Amino acid sequence: MAVPVWSVDPRTGKQREQVAVEATAEEVDAVVRAAAAALPALADREVRARLLRTAADFLEEAGPRILEAADAETALGPVRLTGELGRTAYQLRAFADIVDEGAFLDVIIDHADPSLAPPRPDLRRWKIPLGVVAVYAASNFPLAFSVPGGDTASALAAGCSVVVKAHPDHPATSELCADALRRAAVAVGLPADVVSVVHGFQAGIDLVEHPLVAAAGFTGSVRGGRALFEAAAARPVPIPFHGELGSLNPVVVTEAAAEERAEQIGAGLAEAMTLGVGQFCVKPGLVLTPQGEAGDRLLKSLAAAVGDVAPGTLLDARMRDNFIAGVRELTELPGVEAPVEPGDGGEHLVRAGFVSVPAARLAEGGGAHDGLLEEHFGPVTVVARYANAEEVEGVLGRLPGNLTATAHLGEAEASGAEASGAELLRRLTPLAGRVVVNGWPTGVAVAPAMHHGGPYPATTSTSTSVGGTAIERWLRPVAYQEAPEALLPAELRDGNPVGVPRRFNGRRES
Repeated sequence: MAVPVWSVDPRTGKQREQVAVEATAEEVDAVVRAAAAALPALADREVRARLLRTAADFLEEAGPRILEAADAETALGPVRLTGELGRTAYQLRAFADIVDEGAFLDVIIDHADPSLAPPRPDLRRWKIPLGVVAVYAASNFPLAFSVPGGDTASALAAGCSVVVKAHPDHPATSELCADALRRAAVAVGLPADVVSVVHGFQAGIDLVEHPLVAAAGFTGSVRGGRALFEAAAARPVPIPFHGELGSLNPVVVTEAAAEERAEQIGAGLAEAMTLGVGQFCVKPGLVLTPQGEAGDRLLKSLAAAVGDVAPGTLLDARMRDNFIAGVRELTELPGVEAPVEPGDGGEHLVRAGFVSVPAARLAEGGGAHDGLLEEHFGPVTVVARYANAEEVEGVLGRLPGNLTATAHLGEAEASGAEASGAELLRRLTPLAGRVVVNGWPTGVAVAPAMHHGGPYPATTSTSTSVGGTAIERWLRPVAYQEAPEALLPAELRDGNPVGVPRRFNGRRES
């Protein structure tokens, strides 16, 4: 019996429309086989670049319908979603530029040299696409980390076809975006099946277990991501699983920083922790601040700013229930105070807040207080008040891997005049994939130098899901030895007929 997939309005909890039905195992198989059959058509880099640019154009053209559906399904608001659509289109075009340039192919050519010991044969190396990529859409970014998002864009850029397991929180948005991408494929002469979408929990399991799926990208919870990661590893032929699972994103505010700008830091923290109703994967979830007068001023500023934040709607009722239950447990712990108590904000709403706890209690470890060192999805953060550097080190020493770590430094520390600033950065670097200084981690720029990843459980690999190097996840190297030039792709032939960046006999070609 077909299981309906409903679009639900989180503001009211009511079903909007039936969008699709959950895919059966047979339907997942058919979709993956069609995606595999479409792979040869993606071999031409020029066509791939046109696909990505056309997809961006079609998404923008369908923007009004997509934004209306996304707002109705996520309650994220038109301003936030309009920005996200622009980011998504920019991301597609950025990968088109990367495909055009060709540096991602990492071409290395070494001519034969019989004078070496041992003699070196003619070797020509580049990277090729893995095959069909399964993408698991995120709940909190219905565009930038979902059907048309970074995983899909980078996989298509690499020459891989994509099957997206849509997130149940925004199925109508997913279908509209998939339609734009599939129409873009047809418009540039590709099969529509270079991009497909399936719905349903079991479909996601069937997808990662399908023998023709060659890799997977995931953004979501630790529990869900770990289950899929283990399924990917348990296959007869294991596949790479690039999962973004969870992150606390610690912040350390030094005494000097608090003394110099406590009010500014408090207000900035309030904005960062409540942005998007606290549903950003890089929300600062643990903030180490000093005890004493400067730290008190910081908390006073934070409390005033958070207290002014209106109640908001989370992405779905399950997340709301988990948030209310989770923050209740935190506020009931011994030694924990709630200057602004988070929790139930009324029907379908949640109220932002934060809790405060002595850092020494977190540094000790053990017991229910360990829950303060776990990610809590929604508009809440934990402020740990420290008395000395040993307590800061004790808390940091208990943290798992994170997407980000942030240091707020005083002027002398930031200038290098005092060694403590550099020492703190060295301490934070092993904890995260991105270290932020005197700013906030919310907002992940789509830029060549961006790294959005980190030690487990932030991610299950060392790769990034944002920025140009995200394409590397979907490629593998191949070297040809003594292959006649006439049989090689143009990128590997002498003379560089297609002009890609290469290393040629040990030197970078100009």
